Formats: sequence, structure tokens, C-alpha cells
Amino acid sequence: MKNTLNFVFILFCLNAYSQTEKPNILFIFSDDQSFETIGANGQTIVETPNLDRLTKSGTTFTHAYNQGSWAGAVCIASRSMIISGASIWDAKNTLQEIKEKKKFSWPELMKKAGYTTYMSGKWHVPIPVKSVFNITKNVKAGMPKSVKKAYNRPVEGENPDTAWYSWDTKNGGFWQGGKHWSEVLADDGVEFIEKAKTDDNPFFMYLAFNAPHDPRQAPKEYIDKYPLESIKLPENYQDLYPDMGEKAIPKIRDERLAPFPRTPYAIKVHRQEYYASITYMDAQIGRILEALEKSGKAENTYIIFTSDHGLAVGHHGLVGKQNMYEHSMRAPFIISGPNIKADKKIETPIYLQDAMATSLELASIKKPNYVSFKSVLPLMQNNSNINYESIYGAYMGTQRMLIKDQWKLIVYPKIKKKKLFHLLEDEFEMNDLTINPKYSNKVIEMTNLLEAEMDKNNDPMSSLEAADYTVSKKIRHQ
Repeated sequence: MKNTLNFVFILFCLNAYSQTEKPNILFIFSDDQSFETIGANGQTIVETPNLDRLTKSGTTFTHAYNQGSWAGAVCIASRSMIISGASIWDAKNTLQEIKEKKKFSWPELMKKAGYTTYMSGKWHVPIPVKSVFNITKNVKAGMPKSVKKAYNRPVEGENPDTAWYSWDTKNGGFWQGGKHWSEVLADDGVEFIEKAKTDDNPFFMYLAFNAPHDPRQAPKEYIDKYPLESIKLPENYQDLYPDMGEKAIPKIRDERLAPFPRTPYAIKVHRQEYYASITYMDAQIGRILEALEKSGKAENTYIIFTSDHGLAVGHHGLVGKQNMYEHSMRAPFIISGPNIKADKKIETPIYLQDAMATSLELASIKKPNYVSFKSVLPLMQNNSNINYESIYGAYMGTQRMLIKDQWKLIVYPKIKKKKLFHLLEDEFEMNDLTINPKYSNKVIEMTNLLEAEMDKNNDPMSSLEAADYTVSKKIRHQ
């Protein structure tokens, strides 16, 4: 049997390390997981022993960003960019061309290079999954069906007989079908690895957890790991965010999970459930990694772990991810595998969608010109100190963002409001410098750079002053 390398969708890295045979790739993808939950900055706030193993054995990019979204459901845009390789405003057209077989998706490029491609879990990309992967199993929707009482909660002192509990299987959600969806995905991953160990072809696995997306459910033993008295409020906790509404940060489904105004009790409970969901997912990731090790292919496998974006869960008085703050734009990004430097942290900003270009380089596949994201291998080999001059972000027609040299500008064009932060000195984005005349020139400079980046990225908003972006009145989200 060939000594092939394995790829699983957690995140992978290799090609630059002179492999004689194609590596297998395992890409492990979570949903709604912020960078802070795996201790990327040295402060682990969630119990994730298996992800910790990956960080210790591999390289972590501490500043991996999503570019944003053209729709209420941020995960649709993020996943569309990952699968197509196209940037935010080009991804929909590229997906249409993939449907018409004029261009190739990530798994199709891997398949053309001789990989057996496998997908299980959350898809949420507007092309048929079976049209791009060889093998699929238990493909899930954007989120499971929830119930009315899972919203606008919890309220301190509520009737325990009618309250929503994350461990109650009668509430459906991730328990729909009889077995928690995170466990189902691990079952699928283990099953495929067991079959793949006797296959001569290299494999590309795309394993996409729905967790820790709401409804954030986990067995009670995982909730009990996080007693409420041990849960801390975010440093930038607010009862209400001042710029909410359809022209700034929308009060759509995500934000309606917790009551308005926010209360310390409600946010602590939501964070408790968030942490428990991640720890339960981590246990399932452990099962996948154990199966990989037992298969004999682990030494020849590159693993990439990331998420489609972050999540607020109480930061700035927000709960969702339809905003431009670090907690919602940044996701974990870990690469582990042969010749990957162990226990290394890289602070250079990247996009989490760089996963595709990285895998193509590892597999010695020429990157198509419509793939706008870049491989992170040069950063890992110290051949490059930077992949992007700046990091650009957008949300529909209501928010734009630019990060450059630790400066960050957030703009709400429809309400003519700007916010400026220095991330090195203000990591929690609590000190808006636009109110200080001392920084007026920096605001102008960042505004000009942002508009230039908008042009580069084919932004449908021609300028930050123009009202020429049409937003659907009915914002839907899953």
C-alpha cells in the first residue's frame, strides 16, 4: 500500500516540505467558534484537550479572519468562499460557474489530482454537495430545527418546568434523529478512516461540525463542567449595543436568542452552553484523531482545524456574528502534520479561507486564477512576513472594516458612523478613538485605504458615502 499523506478539514499544511507522494488532508470545520476558545492568546477559557494537542503538535495562526457576508447567515458566505476560493463579492458568481462546470471547487480540484474526497456534516453552500464530493454521508442543514422557548432566554427565576435546557433531548435540535449531531459526525469520520486505511489513494476529508452553533446543546455532564459561578462576563460586556438596527448591526435571529437588555445571568448561561458545546465537540474530535492514529496514516496526514467565523456571546452586548468586532471576525486556525513546527504561534493576519490555497500547494496542485486567497506555507517557512497588506471585512450594505498595522476602522455607512481602534493597546475594542481629534488624520487615512480595498474586492458599495447597496428587507438567518 502506498505511503500516502492524509488531509482532514481541521486545516492542513505541507507541500513545501518535499513529499514524494500526495498527502492526505483532513479538514475539520466547526461552526460559530471564536479564536478565544482554544487559548490562541495563551489563556484557554474552554476545556479542549484534543484541540490543545493539535496546537502543541502544530502551528496556530492567532489572527485568522473571515471576510464577512453578503447575507444574514454569515456561514453561507464563509463556506462559499472556502469551497470556491473566491473572495466575498465574487464567490456567488464563482459558485454558479462551478455549477455550470466552468470552474472547479476545492474538492473537485482535489479529486482531479487523484484524491478520494469525503464530506460529512454541515454543508450550507448553495451548490449540490454530491456534485462536488466523491462520497457524502449525513449531510446536515445550516442548523437543526429549534423551538420557540430557545429564544429570548434565560430569565432569572423562570419556571424550571417550562425552561429550555441544552441537555433535554425532547427539545430536538442537535438531538434530532436520536443521536447528537457532533457524535454522528465523529461516527462518520471514524468509519471513513477505517475504510481508507486499506485504500491506495490519498484522501481529502471535509468534516464539518454544526457545533457550537445554536441551539448550543450538549449532555449535562458537559454543562456541569462549567458552573455558572465560574463563568466570567466578557471584559467588554454591555447591556445593550448602541448601534443596533437594520442600518447597522441587525437584531436578527442570532441576537434574539438572549433577552434585551442583556443581563449578566443570561449571558453567563449562554456562555456556559457555548463552552459545553465546544468541549463535547472536542471529545468527538478526539475520537477522529484516535481513529487516524490507529489507521497507520497519522504520520502521513495533515490536519487543519478552523471555524467559519467567531461569535460574540455577550461581547459588546451582542450575541451573534453579524458584526465587525474581533470576537466575531476571528476564528481558530491550527495546522498539524509532518514537518509542521510544533507549538508555534504566528500572529500575521490571514483569512481562514486560505485553507484551500494551502491544501492545493501541499498537494502540488496549481492554484486556479479565480482562487483569490493565499497559501500560508510561506509564512510557516519564514519566507514571507505578510500575506496581505490589510484585512478587509464587510457585512451586507451596513458594515465595512479594515485592519492595517494594528489599526482597525469599522464603518456603518448607512448611519454615517465610524469607529477607530488600536488593537495592540485596546484588544477588547472598548476605546473608540474617533472621538479624539488627535486621530482625525488616521481616520481619513484608514477610510481611504478601506475604499481602495473595497474597489479591489469588487464591493457593490462604490464608496462609504454612497447609498447604492440594496439590502433585502427580509433578512433570514440560520
